[in-house]
Amino acid sequence: MHRYSDYFAHRHAEDELDCVPLLAAGLRMAPARTVVHFDDHAITCEDAARHIAQLQRWFADVGLVQGDRVAVMLGNSPEHIHLIYALVLSGLVWVPVNTKLRAAGLEYLLQHAEPKLFVIDGDFDAVTASIDCGASRRVRLPAFDASETNARFTTPDIGVHDPLCIIYTSGTTGAPKGVVFTHRMMRIASEAALKVADARAGDRLFLWEPLCHIGGAQMLLLPFLEAVTLCAVPRFSASHFWAQIERAGATQLHYLGGVLDILMQLPEDAQPTSHTLRVAWGAGVSAPAWERIQDRLGVRLRECYGMTECSSFATMNATGKPGSIGRALPWIGVELLDADGQPAKEGEDGEIVLTSKVDGTFLPAYLKNPDATRAALRNGKLHTGDRARRDADGDLYFIGRQTDSMRVRGENVSAWEIERIFAAHPAIRASAAIGVTSAIGEQDILLNVQFKDEPVDWDAMHAWARERLASFQLPRYYRAVETFELTASERIKKHLLPRNIEGAWDRLGKVQAQ
Repeated sequence: MHRYSDYFAHRHAEDELDCVPLLAAGLRMAPARTVVHFDDHAITCEDAARHIAQLQRWFADVGLVQGDRVAVMLGNSPEHIHLIYALVLSGLVWVPVNTKLRAAGLEYLLQHAEPKLFVIDGDFDAVTASIDCGASRRVRLPAFDASETNARFTTPDIGVHDPLCIIYTSGTTGAPKGVVFTHRMMRIASEAALKVADARAGDRLFLWEPLCHIGGAQMLLLPFLEAVTLCAVPRFSASHFWAQIERAGATQLHYLGGVLDILMQLPEDAQPTSHTLRVAWGAGVSAPAWERIQDRLGVRLRECYGMTECSSFATMNATGKPGSIGRALPWIGVELLDADGQPAKEGEDGEIVLTSKVDGTFLPAYLKNPDATRAALRNGKLHTGDRARRDADGDLYFIGRQTDSMRVRGENVSAWEIERIFAAHPAIRASAAIGVTSAIGEQDILLNVQFKDEPVDWDAMHAWARERLASFQLPRYYRAVETFELTASERIKKHLLPRNIEGAWDRLGKVQAQ
């Protein structure tokens, strides 16, 4: 395996595909340069450098040393961006916490990752007040002196294969897995985002994704790889979207979790007749919807495929062929293997198995999970658990996940996590969560419920669930079943459950017709 692919060797012959030297040099080189516009607040390199230095002093004051983990549960903000930069440059391991997590989901992450600090803001005081944080100390970010001018950040000796963050991806038949995401992986993810988004000097990339998600985190290095600017907002808002695009002059939009479907449902007069967006890039646009979306929104679609474990990206559709996830990125190899581990024939589906020309493209391990690591990494190859087919031209088409998970609003959702919460409901004997086709985004969740005795009112059950699950984990549909057919090991045979919503109760509507 080569150390670098020709692509990286040509672009960055002098560096080691690292984050720290790139970020540190970029911040020091042009102090007055604005790298991020957060709403109407401009973050210059000088601003960021000062905040990083102040945060580093705070890290020392609270007893953090290089290699310690810091969990962060914050909404998008300039302070959040400064904190991420400071963690990266200090050799601390960032543990992003999804701001939608609640109760058991939060406790699991904190107790599994064992961060020394758990950083929150006022928005999350209530939801974190009664949870067991394990050994981590819950803290708020301090206020800093904005007039300070002599603060200078430092960088310890940090290796490219050292962990930069631990990113939790939902488990499929078990608990969420913590992907050990290295400095090199973040650099590769950022390089890939630049390529997939077709970003060029002078472009302005709209950043709405939560910074706790790899989709948002990988964007933060882009201004240091190319002369682009990030235009960030606290969250996605359909009603404010086009005004934000106009004010920012944004040229790229990353689509996740039904964003394009939501924009397509806006009244036509809500969209300006002309705008600055040139490219929409992401995953999840079907072939039938392709031309309609491009024509209506006035953008060029660049569909891709990837997963956190492979530094976020593996393929890219650069030709515009409707519905295709394109071909492998220059440093990636893609095989499609059948059930016997043999190459799938043209037009037939197989598991996506990845190789790379660049050392360190794939995760080194899942945190504290050697079994999952061995299952994913075999003989230098990453077995994704996803399926695709390849056409006669060599273009790939994503088919779906062969594991027990769902894709809801840009989030991988574990059926196991949902079912273990409902197992605590006193009226439920067993439950099975499955994904069904959604009108917006990838899938909605349908929960099949077997009651112990008398059924419970669905409104009351959903209110119970809302206190215990993240919003993206909440079922949209509920359906009562008499019994489940089980395997010899007492597992529910989910493949026998109907993948429709007939007879289900819809929390957004009414009982579906039989």
